[in-house]
Amino acid sequence: MAQQRSRQQLEKEKRQNIEKMSQIRTILKKTSSQKQATLGQLKALNQEISTQSKQINLLKEDVKLMNSEIRELQRTGNQLKKDLEKLKAEYGEMVYSADKRRQQVNPLGFLFSSENFNQLVARYKYLQQYSEARRSQGRQIEKVRGEILAKQQATQNKKQQQQNTLVVQVKETTRLEGLKEEKNRVAEELSAKELELRTELAESRRAVKSLESAITEMIRREIREREERERLARLARERAERERIARERAAAEAAAKANKPATAESDAGKTTTDKPAAEPKAAEPEAEVASRKPDERRNTLLSEEESALASSFAASKNRLPWPVSRGFISDHYGVKPHPVLKGVMQDNPGIDIQTNPGEPVRTVYDGIVQYTTYVTGMNNIVAIQHGDYYTVYAKLKSVSVQVGQRVKARDAIGIVATDKDGVAEMQFQVWKNTSRMNPESWLIDR
Repeated sequence: MAQQRSRQQLEKEKRQNIEKMSQIRTILKKTSSQKQATLGQLKALNQEISTQSKQINLLKEDVKLMNSEIRELQRTGNQLKKDLEKLKAEYGEMVYSADKRRQQVNPLGFLFSSENFNQLVARYKYLQQYSEARRSQGRQIEKVRGEILAKQQATQNKKQQQQNTLVVQVKETTRLEGLKEEKNRVAEELSAKELELRTELAESRRAVKSLESAITEMIRREIREREERERLARLARERAERERIARERAAAEAAAKANKPATAESDAGKTTTDKPAAEPKAAEPEAEVASRKPDERRNTLLSEEESALASSFAASKNRLPWPVSRGFISDHYGVKPHPVLKGVMQDNPGIDIQTNPGEPVRTVYDGIVQYTTYVTGMNNIVAIQHGDYYTVYAKLKSVSVQVGQRVKARDAIGIVATDKDGVAEMQFQVWKNTSRMNPESWLIDR
């Protein structure tokens, strides 16, 4: 059963990888239509080489699995052959014994030599059971023969399938070598434009810094607004508590005044050693009033709705849909070497996803559009709030949502932009308050 699950999983991975390869080839074909080599083309080639290598590894694993399946089929076939020989031997022994008894005792004589009717019936049933046992043994022999033939055919089919897979593996390996040669050619062409690449890198860094500053300021502004809302709510609670204490004190003083004449008459004969009436309780300090009923959201400063949304978003880690339906990660999160410039490192606050021109960009989760702006080098930007989490969508050609608008997962919010080199690429980021996170750990695996 475990082997069957392994086969199913392998076939699933092969289908997914073939689909991914198809998408990359479509995107690469569009980027390769440019006369000059581009970084987008190099990224697409790197990604296709990666998926091509994975496909070859999957094919190798498939061949190994088929070897195991062929061995299992052969083992089962050999066991069936042994079972068949055993059945034949038993059947032969049964036929020999029956023939020997028939020579010694005629079946009719065996029946009519019964001493009474009950013995006659018993002997008749015995003969019937013996005949049925022989027929059953014959059917079992034929069944095992059929199973042996089926296993032999399955083994031949599996061997042919294995041979076909080996042919495909050789073909894919040849294609991989071609891709590597194409990658080297593009890399060499790009290396000759080092000055241009360094200029583009400097512009990209400025754009990334501007975007990060804009998002950080937006989030800090939102946090300040939350803190102000919490401060005003706290002042309102303190004021309400002071008013309640004042009302209780006034009511106590009024009751004391109303009871004073009667108390004086009834206590006229008493000594002055009696204890005076208790004074009304003094107002509590504001700090004590504020701490009497602490706000449940004091630490997070989130409303109940925002807190629930944040918890739901956090629980969806590794399961969020991609912001575009087709495409691949062309630049991963974090610090990494430049693909062409030697000794140069670059930092990506999110991930870049290369896709088709005009591809719709979709939100990955329910939320509220918190911010839209335009940053040179990053084009249009949309930031969506999910409690104290934020998702950021940059490099958009156009935006179709407004600040304050509520959106659902997979709602279209804009269209991906295409740069001067014909590369359609968007950037996706995930933040928790002012801390950026790795978006790849949030998206569902493709």
